[in-house]
Amino acid sequence: MDEAEASGQVWRDVVRARPTAEQDRDALARLVEADADPFEAELYERAADPQVLSVDRAQRSRAGQYTRHVRRLRERRRREGS
Repeated sequence: MDEAEASGQVWRDVVRARPTAEQDRDALARLVEADADPFEAELYERAADPQVLSVDRAQRSRAGQYTRHVRRLRERRRREGS
């Protein structure tokens, strides 16, 4: 595995491991409801931004697509090698 491939794998692992933007938004909404801290309200507004949600979904989708692509390649090589 070369450096670029390893870096890409690290990125995909981080994307899959982190909470979704929707989970972040919901957690921040609970914090804002509890004490209405201005900083938490600002974080909530950012987390609720449709563009942030869209980027998060796109990153997760890309990471999943690549994982499925690699799995299919391995399966194909295994079948052809047998």
